[in-house]
Amino acid sequence: MSSAAEQEAVAGNRAADDARPSVVVNGARRAAPPPTVPAWPGTPVPLGARFRTGPDQVAGTNFALWAGGAEAVELCLFDGPGPGSGERRVRLTELTHEIWHGFVPGVLPGQRYGFRVHGRWDPWTGARWNPAKLLLDPYARAVDGDFGLPPQVYGHVRDWPEQRVADTVRDERDSAPYVPKGVVVDDGGPDDEWTYDRRPKTPWADSVIYELHVRGFTKLHPGIPEELRGTYAGLAHPAAIEHLTRLGVTAVELLPVHQFAHESHLLDRGLKNYWGYNSIGYFAPHAAYAASGTTGEQVGEFRRMVRVLHAAGIEVILDVVYNHTAEAGELGPTLSLKGIDNRGYYRLQADARRYADYTGCGNTLHVVQPHVLRLITDSLRYWVTEMGVDGFRFDLAAALARSMHDVDMLSPFLAVIAQDPVLRRVKLIAEPWDVGSGGYQVGAFPPLWTEWNDRYRNAVRDFWRHALPDVREMGYRLSGSSDLYAWGGRRPYASVNFVTAHDGFTLRDLVSYERKHNEANGEGNRDGTDDNRSWNCGTEGETEDADVRALRRRQLRNLLTTLLLSTGVPMLVAGDEMGRTQRGGNNAYCQDNEISWVDWSLLEDPEWRPLFELASRLIALRHRHPVLRRRAFFSGRAHSADGLRDLAWFTARGTEMTERDWYAPAATLGMYLSGRDIPGRDERGEAISDDSFLAVLHAGETPADFVLPGPPWAERYELLLDTGREDQTGAPGTAYPAGAPVRVEGRTVLLLRAG
Repeated sequence: MSSAAEQEAVAGNRAADDARPSVVVNGARRAAPPPTVPAWPGTPVPLGARFRTGPDQVAGTNFALWAGGAEAVELCLFDGPGPGSGERRVRLTELTHEIWHGFVPGVLPGQRYGFRVHGRWDPWTGARWNPAKLLLDPYARAVDGDFGLPPQVYGHVRDWPEQRVADTVRDERDSAPYVPKGVVVDDGGPDDEWTYDRRPKTPWADSVIYELHVRGFTKLHPGIPEELRGTYAGLAHPAAIEHLTRLGVTAVELLPVHQFAHESHLLDRGLKNYWGYNSIGYFAPHAAYAASGTTGEQVGEFRRMVRVLHAAGIEVILDVVYNHTAEAGELGPTLSLKGIDNRGYYRLQADARRYADYTGCGNTLHVVQPHVLRLITDSLRYWVTEMGVDGFRFDLAAALARSMHDVDMLSPFLAVIAQDPVLRRVKLIAEPWDVGSGGYQVGAFPPLWTEWNDRYRNAVRDFWRHALPDVREMGYRLSGSSDLYAWGGRRPYASVNFVTAHDGFTLRDLVSYERKHNEANGEGNRDGTDDNRSWNCGTEGETEDADVRALRRRQLRNLLTTLLLSTGVPMLVAGDEMGRTQRGGNNAYCQDNEISWVDWSLLEDPEWRPLFELASRLIALRHRHPVLRRRAFFSGRAHSADGLRDLAWFTARGTEMTERDWYAPAATLGMYLSGRDIPGRDERGEAISDDSFLAVLHAGETPADFVLPGPPWAERYELLLDTGREDQTGAPGTAYPAGAPVRVEGRTVLLLRAG
């Protein structure tokens, strides 16, 4: 900026209203002077906007922005009622270690702001600075407004007639009226929000995870006031908490709640990004999920939600997207990092105009860069220490573990997490793959991590549609996936077991559709995977055929029972416990409507209510019995003179499985779990013992007789659960002597207690 422009900006500041409100600082009320002077030097740390007391006890905000390679940085303050009105610019003249910083007196919490960053425009070398574009602070604690994507928010001329050079001509139009603003938030205050918070700290082995969408879970709940539906406050409402506690889950895994933007191709079709895997603000709770307001109020609302969940014994895990941002590739918008330092934040190809894309979303954050790694770890620590969350599920975590090109389990990101005194103590879940070469890394993450185990998902789906060539894979998955995780001190709970997730069919659709039906997305049904491993029970889609509906409900009971009896950490998806359907859609990422929202009427439907009762009963059984949530892998060896082993496998004949049996096609599998001498000790140092159980899984279409194993396994058996029954109330209590054949109906699970 020229000196004349600087003088004009200063004059504009001096013309601002002197009637600023007072402010309480460190318990004392002080007059807050207007920002009538250029920025004072301030400090380069912490990054972002921090309200504090400056020199001479003057209240104001310190702003600090890392912008390596930039030539100048302007802070833009917005005071008018309109999205781009009332802009005042303050030059940040101090530069320390590539961080531009300054303290602005009189800037109080609630102030909206952004940055303009000056530098070269040379896309061929990756330089994409454009001061006409207002940029969101990467460290903004709150964001006011939503992202539309008109041509003005693109750093290049989007409508240039020659598309081959569309990203090379700089667009000089001002984007400020069209983009959200960061909001200054008061991080302190005399009332410590966490004074009465008690984190549940549920051990991994005891965890049951429930994946949910803040908006979709609460939007239709009749017990939540209408003005709170779809919000953080709605999730904290007693009606939502009551469902979670009745079900018995120990943690909610929230689909992305970082501030995110919508993709242009969705907006063009009148749709929006529903899932939220398009982050743009790693410190800001997504403003659209706030009932209380968007000028900082969303921060307190999120914190209150966490405290309420903690009080109910429920941990909060965030699904986080640090592998890419909403700025997409070279043809994407300029919203934040691209305009701050494109070359510093993103992985670029040898042709620096292009982006390296290991995510399928157009760009990949350059995590080996120290400032990018700092951004991610600062964000993670913030959500733990100041927002109260208990863990994270990392979307496409393999992309974060890449060093220069290949996935590296000694990468800077994993090394920093392992030694960080805050982050190494929270729950860390990897989605252990990305879309790049060598990106599939299931079983490869280091011992600190747990992983989404898609091999578990595939095996269980294939078993119950009777498509496994043999039962070897099923044996490993039921018993904790020791083939994947029994190394380097890892435990069975390294495997997060799931049959469904947000991405793919719901549990009900898994037994109702063999083909995806994503027509509502407007992409010609080309989106979404074709590898569903589903079975529609003979009829595609919804049907009035009573026999088909009954078979589908039985299959749902089989899938839920298998999941909750398996060793590892089970993960359910919101609504699966009551038969939620997406009408055959397996990629509902842009369906912010009844297709994705939980239909709470199902809970009162006689056809689906028993499924919820079964799920809650199985979770309660899991909580009561440590043999179902082991902290160490099974050995398969006898621990006593009678030859009883901690894990044994049986054929339908009642004989232990041989090598030949494992390699043979089989529809029936018996799994014996011994509760005698479970490894480890309880909190008082006492040995752990439990009941022993026999689970019989029969995926065949026709009934089969299963011979109950005799001593040393048991003298008798008590039937606890039979998924062949619609109503479970009559199943418990039936007793069988060892050696007796038990009739197992087609496609059924029996759970028996050995005695």
